[in-house]
Amino acid sequence: MVQRTGTARRKSRSVMRKSLRERGKFSVTKFFQKFKEGDKVVLKAESGYQKGNFHRRFQGHVGTVKGNQGRCFLVNIKDGGKSKIIIAHPVHLKRM
Repeated sequence: MVQRTGTARRKSRSVMRKSLRERGKFSVTKFFQKFKEGDKVVLKAESGYQKGNFHRRFQGHVGTVKGNQGRCFLVNIKDGGKSKIIIAHPVHLKRM
């Protein structure tokens, strides 16, 4: 078998970089924010918190919340012509 090269965060320096004003710890309200079913959200990875993060190819996608799974939320997005469900922690979601 072919050995896998790198990890999920490989070649993601510019994607995961915060702007100068966003540096430092993220707010607790962002960590504990709640979403209802049908809310529109943007997938925006918080690089300071790795748990519950989605794959970097979905960075910037807009989706709708379908429900929750533990502390995370199920987000339905369109990738190409296909509908996909992403599991993401609320710290990585931004309300539209």
